[in-house]
Amino acid sequence: MASPVDSEFHWIERVKSEGAVPLLDPDNCSNGWWSPPGDCFMVRGPDYLTTKVKIPGGEYLLKPLGFDWIKGSTKIAEVLKNRKSRVRKVIDEEFPDGDNPFVWAFNLQLPSKDNYSAVAYFVATEPIPEGSLMDQYLKGDDGELFEVDVDIGSSMVASAIVHLAFGYISMLTVDLAFVIEGQNESELPEQILGALRFSELNPASASLYEPPPYGSSDNLQSSLPTRLWKSIGQGFSQLLHPMPGAQENGSTSGVTHVNGTSELKEGSEDPKKW
Repeated sequence: MASPVDSEFHWIERVKSEGAVPLLDPDNCSNGWWSPPGDCFMVRGPDYLTTKVKIPGGEYLLKPLGFDWIKGSTKIAEVLKNRKSRVRKVIDEEFPDGDNPFVWAFNLQLPSKDNYSAVAYFVATEPIPEGSLMDQYLKGDDGELFEVDVDIGSSMVASAIVHLAFGYISMLTVDLAFVIEGQNESELPEQILGALRFSELNPASASLYEPPPYGSSDNLQSSLPTRLWKSIGQGFSQLLHPMPGAQENGSTSGVTHVNGTSELKEGSEDPKKW
């Protein structure tokens, strides 16, 4: 597995800058994305199993790589496997010898007639610590491209919430963090894999996804179909049941800010890896 050095980080900046939705300043992020600091999120602390106390998330294990806001003729899946996809093209061009860096994608498949997907990409710029919870979750796999496809529509509750919230997406700022759930003392405190903010997305700005030549991915089984939507649904549900402080102070734009931590649980279906 490749371990990029400073001189090679230009490819990361290329991925960040070439998407249809730009990387923007956090204070001016309309129809853009950004990676918020880890302390915006609360994760299980070292004594959580006995005290139920959560702590600020701290540093991420992976670095933010990019964000795609895309739509297709069918449900979009296995984006990193598709050599025509934007990020995969950059990886193949920058690492022609196949010694790829480790990239982890989270593909949130939104229930909509236009098959929108919001895809967050993260990269390891240092070797994954052997024996760490992240290393255990990957089960020693030597694959360098790893993807979790989250079919939000597989849950009736989440699907209903997102269907309703989609009409407000151009007024939403959403912070999402991804973490592997710590289920015993040796796996605590939890560490955030990576986090992403997308803000006031314009449905018209979604780029058209070009499917792979071997045909439609519409019938592919999604990884972890009900494991990751929980906190996403909780965030969107604030539109229905606003919480104190959810509306940004002093805002006149009507933008609502929601926050969630998505947990990967052991024992669920294996994410896809190549």
